[in-house]
Amino acid sequence: MVISSNCSWSNFFFREKKKKYFVHLWNTLKNIQKNIRVYPPKKNIFNAFLLTPVSEVKVVIIGQDPYCRFGQANGLSFSVSKYTSLPSSLKNIFIELQNNFPQFKMRTNGCLKSWSRQGVFLLNSILTVSDRFPGSHKGLGWEIFTDHVIKFISDIHTGIIFVLWGSLSSQKYHLINKDVHFILRSSHPSPLSCHRGFFGCKHFLKINTILIQQNKTPINWFRDT
Repeated sequence: MVISSNCSWSNFFFREKKKKYFVHLWNTLKNIQKNIRVYPPKKNIFNAFLLTPVSEVKVVIIGQDPYCRFGQANGLSFSVSKYTSLPSSLKNIFIELQNNFPQFKMRTNGCLKSWSRQGVFLLNSILTVSDRFPGSHKGLGWEIFTDHVIKFISDIHTGIIFVLWGSLSSQKYHLINKDVHFILRSSHPSPLSCHRGFFGCKHFLKINTILIQQNKTPINWFRDT
């Protein structure tokens, strides 16, 4: 499927930023930042969009909200800044990844920019969070924004693999055209739910199998740069 030149992130943002909900969201965020540190840093909030042009999206992995500790969140779902200790969910992701591809050395770098550069769009459902308060920006309007993002991708593409881990991500299921896209679902990789279906889901292996079937380049999940 050929993507129209009008279907770019810049055009998407141009339209979205004019909408009433987004203006309210952005103003509310500015007020919150006056009193408390917000993650990720402002320059990284839309990092996923900067690293993965919409025309190059092959896989969409939907997370919840950013990590809420200093130096962790970098604007990509499940990813942390380089040289940062791995959060529990990301450790579990790497365990499942290693189980999918035991021939490769265990990944230790938690910065997932290399995935983004290969067409893996790493989108959180909520794009910001207040310091040490997970889920604190729920209801500000990010959910509306990311709904529109997912619908946009679903409408202009075919053959995208949407990966939904956990209940919050699964709420996006209805936005995806199941007739032309692939959906992989499991429990969340957090320690509380990873044994309820995430471990053993084989999603990384399934993603590459589907990409190869579509004559697309599979993802090198172990690439660091």
